[in-house]
Amino acid sequence: MAELTRTKQRILQEAVRENVETMSGRLPGRGRHRIGVAMRAARLFFFLTLPIAIFTTSYVVATVAGGRSGGVPESMLNRQPPLERQAAVARPAAAELVATSTPQLIDPAVFPVAVRKVVLDPGHGGTNLGTTNAGGLIEKELTLDIAHRLRELLESNAFHVVMTREGDAQLSLQKRALIANEKQGDIFVSIHVNWLVTRQIRGVETYFLGATDDPYLSALAARENQGSGYSLADLRGLIEEIYANARMGESRRLAEAVQRSLYRSLLERNPGLQDRGVKTAPFGVLTRTGMPAILAEVACLSNRQEAQLLMTASYRQFIAEALYEGINAYANGLNQRSQIGS
Repeated sequence: MAELTRTKQRILQEAVRENVETMSGRLPGRGRHRIGVAMRAARLFFFLTLPIAIFTTSYVVATVAGGRSGGVPESMLNRQPPLERQAAVARPAAAELVATSTPQLIDPAVFPVAVRKVVLDPGHGGTNLGTTNAGGLIEKELTLDIAHRLRELLESNAFHVVMTREGDAQLSLQKRALIANEKQGDIFVSIHVNWLVTRQIRGVETYFLGATDDPYLSALAARENQGSGYSLADLRGLIEEIYANARMGESRRLAEAVQRSLYRSLLERNPGLQDRGVKTAPFGVLTRTGMPAILAEVACLSNRQEAQLLMTASYRQFIAEALYEGINAYANGLNQRSQIGS
């Protein structure tokens, strides 16, 4: 190693001297050539002998260390296994690989959801009166009054409420759905008052979106869909949404909870009330809402006894309370279903 060091120093000294003499013009061209040949030979010797010296030194050191560790060089003790062996170590067993790579369905319970924002839609409004009777009751006024009462109940119990109309405004069904979507409601509840051909019947019924072959429901949907704001070009898209809507199941649960509450609560004040059940119908107001949506027919204005009840503020308040209980029951049930392990 001492000889290598001296050789390196001599090469560096010759190189410096050659550069100085060349810059000062003191070295003849022929002398420069001889010096250049010598320098190249020395450099060649240096680079050829350096690896040999390094290898020899490493071998000596490893041999000495190996003698201290039972004859095995330290570098061999720390050597990593071949790439094939490393891959074998890192590779899981075949059974484990299959178990972890097989796609699994995600339990909806891992995404907890809750009902916080309720969109209330008082049916009709403006020039669209809805149903009326000889006593001067008008559906658009009844639904707005009940919606305001329901709003107060919901807000006093930590729900946030969006109204599609605050007063006697005329809105298309398309506009109502647009408001619900823009405000990002969690559920949509449209409030209506029914009119039945058989006036002796009084009852409540709740709808969610779907097809029907019942002539009565088709006529009811046609009446409620007046002034929808949809064109014939929208028809195909609306029908497709009826059948391909992922929120239909939640809409049905919401309708069931509201219908159950309406009937049980109102029966106390209205003994002749009929439970007309949960049904599907192609109501335009439900087609474009991006959340579970229902339409509740909370009374029959065509029945004289029920019309007399609707004239009283106390009965309209009772309807609002029944609607609230149904919405709250659905919200609590949804929260329970969203808990993992429930």
